[in-house]
Amino acid sequence: MNNITDILTASNTGILTWLFMFTTAFIGGVIASISPCSLAMLPLMIGYVGGCSKETPTRTFIQLCCFILGTAIVFTIIGIICAITGSVFASVFGSYFTIIMASLLLVIGLKIIGILDFEIPVIIKSMPQNNTSSLFIYPILLGIAFALAGTPCSTPILAGIMVFAAMGKNLFVAAIMLFLFALGQGLILIIAGTFTSGLKQVKKYAASTELIIKISGWLIILVSI
Repeated sequence: MNNITDILTASNTGILTWLFMFTTAFIGGVIASISPCSLAMLPLMIGYVGGCSKETPTRTFIQLCCFILGTAIVFTIIGIICAITGSVFASVFGSYFTIIMASLLLVIGLKIIGILDFEIPVIIKSMPQNNTSSLFIYPILLGIAFALAGTPCSTPILAGIMVFAAMGKNLFVAAIMLFLFALGQGLILIIAGTFTSGLKQVKKYAASTELIIKISGWLIILVSI
């Protein structure tokens, strides 16, 4: 298994590959957050994090950042688990491991474009509402709960990134990929939560984001092939 030193001393091609993977993970998070159903959840999520009270923009911004930190903690741990299990399964199945991962990517891509329709299980069915005045701890806990619960909108794209993390079999890279996914997913939430006009502006593009989701699904299918 490679370590951080191996990454930093890798060839230019290897570094460019990881930079591409990092960028893809971040963009994947952004795409997951701008799907129509995710945008529809934005007011609800902001209400959960802010406790449905009239918060100042600064306080709301801090709470949303803590919320995203909570999701990032969970996703980073998931990335590490993916890398560890990827190394284990690669050693067991050998070259068949790539075929298995490619098959998973194909299924995920077909799910995203709507050809396959199945429910992805979640750990937490609902989240508690923030009825406290906590500025840091409670939003972080809500972020952890949200990451474990997932949403029907973001889970397929997240699953695709998890497959890439497992194929990489590198703890550091896998952790960074999932951390960047969390940041990308939370970007729209911060914009919409901090600026009311931003929420209205984001909603205007809800209809056009479905096309972006479909394109992402087809790209995942092409990668699997």
